[in-house]
Amino acid sequence: MTNKPLQSLLNDDAVLEEIGLRLQRRRLDLEWTQAELATHAGVSKRTVERMEAGNSAQLQSFIRALRALDLLPALDEALPRPGPRPMELLSMKGEQRKRAPRKKSDVDGEWKWGEE
Repeated sequence: MTNKPLQSLLNDDAVLEEIGLRLQRRRLDLEWTQAELATHAGVSKRTVERMEAGNSAQLQSFIRALRALDLLPALDEALPRPGPRPMELLSMKGEQRKRAPRKKSDVDGEWKWGEE
């Protein structure tokens, strides 16, 4: 399953498995054992084993592993910093949005039973 784009994987388990394989590949590229990665990341060896096997792990452990493997900058690319769009800046006169807009309801304000 390795080298597939994450968006092409169909379920959470497949994504976790692919992430685990990618972490393992990077660790092997650095010629580290799982114990060495665990030491560099400040997590247990069992946590590294679980992540590489495609099991879920705490987000903090995942971030520590990414940092140790020098992959944290890739996370910044995957999740870009939020910012207002240019047209929003114009309409908001430079202020930042503080909440999401309310969704417009398709109800005209009058409550009705079923198919009336």
